[in-house]
Amino acid sequence: MPSIKQTALSTVLSLFLATTTATFVPYSAALASPNHPTKPAVIKKPAAGATRAKSATPAAAQMASGGLPVLPAKAWLLMDFESGQVLASEKPDEPLPPASLTKMMTSFLVEQALRSGKLRKDDLVAVSQNAWCRGSGSESCMYLPLNSQATVIDILRGIIVQSGNDASKAIAEHMAGSEENFAKLMNAEAQRLGMTQTRFVNATGLPDPGHRSSARDLAILARAIIRDSSEFYPIYAEREFKYNGIKQGNRNALLYTDPTVDGLKTGHTQEAGYCLVTSSTRSGMRLITVILNTDSAQARADQTRALLGWGYGNFEKATPIQPNTTVAAAKVDFGKSDTVSAVLGSPWTVTVPRGQQVQTSVQIKPALEAPVSKGAVIGKVVATSGGKPVGEAPLVAQADVERAGLMLRSWQHVAKLFGK
Repeated sequence: MPSIKQTALSTVLSLFLATTTATFVPYSAALASPNHPTKPAVIKKPAAGATRAKSATPAAAQMASGGLPVLPAKAWLLMDFESGQVLASEKPDEPLPPASLTKMMTSFLVEQALRSGKLRKDDLVAVSQNAWCRGSGSESCMYLPLNSQATVIDILRGIIVQSGNDASKAIAEHMAGSEENFAKLMNAEAQRLGMTQTRFVNATGLPDPGHRSSARDLAILARAIIRDSSEFYPIYAEREFKYNGIKQGNRNALLYTDPTVDGLKTGHTQEAGYCLVTSSTRSGMRLITVILNTDSAQARADQTRALLGWGYGNFEKATPIQPNTTVAAAKVDFGKSDTVSAVLGSPWTVTVPRGQQVQTSVQIKPALEAPVSKGAVIGKVVATSGGKPVGEAPLVAQADVERAGLMLRSWQHVAKLFGK
């Protein structure tokens, strides 16, 4: 049986081999060069007369000149973070074993408990016999000593950076009494987020016939982590973490080769293959990728690079309406003013195929009555591109509208009866 230090060394060597090829190629060149020597994932045009992949989204299918992604992973997906729009995908809703991508939900629940005050960063978590990792090299470990204690924030880092099964089990027992009960919390949160093809049985992602998720569901979860766990999200970009005298590197190879990538999680079991969920931001546009069940750590990194390159090459941010612009004059009944300006509540951008125009349509709440407070939502504006919805934003009242006095309201009631 290999020692703990031998296991840690093996992990570091594996990570090095997975990243060596790309380490010496600038990320921009790796994305741009059609002859990049380590590119099993190909971006190409479908042959003449070929049928497009049924799961490719309409937005992606319109980019004929850029081609569609062709990736050997069993399932994959590209999502725009801001809108949640799926830009391209293959088998996005097929339930598959997620391996350690499961730990994104484990860490998310810890982060939400920290935000709500149910947990504190310096709370101590006990390491039971069940949670203890024996250092056999057959599973990812933080190497928490048996019957020891660790702080919640160290446990969180151990889950995210080191993918520790021991850390995941220990926090599950700490928060819910048992891993089985913690899985119930995981499933409740998955349901709340709209993860329709997901069922968790454990906190680690270790193989179980009933433990499944999909590319779309994992992208939804990644989006929730980025949006709702901003205080803790930088941990997902940390390249290494040292605990119990053992320093281990993050297995996400793109953190070492692409400065635009800032998370999220790797996964691997024999059943699940090599999996990767990644987030990248370039020129103000954040994209999320999911790669499930491919054949090596190098392949999952290369396919993610290819998918990100295709996404950033074929889509761009557009601003349908400038901030502080009056979008519509909303009719107000029984107010001192008959109308109020409807404006965007905050800056708004959408992701569209490059060079494609954006159209907008306005929907104001019917039968709007005073009083209306400044900033109150009174409608929405919907953006479309190429005939497809690409986003929407709330419209708010630009000013207060006070309720009219009794005499004026009476006159307005009469006017309404006569259709004036």
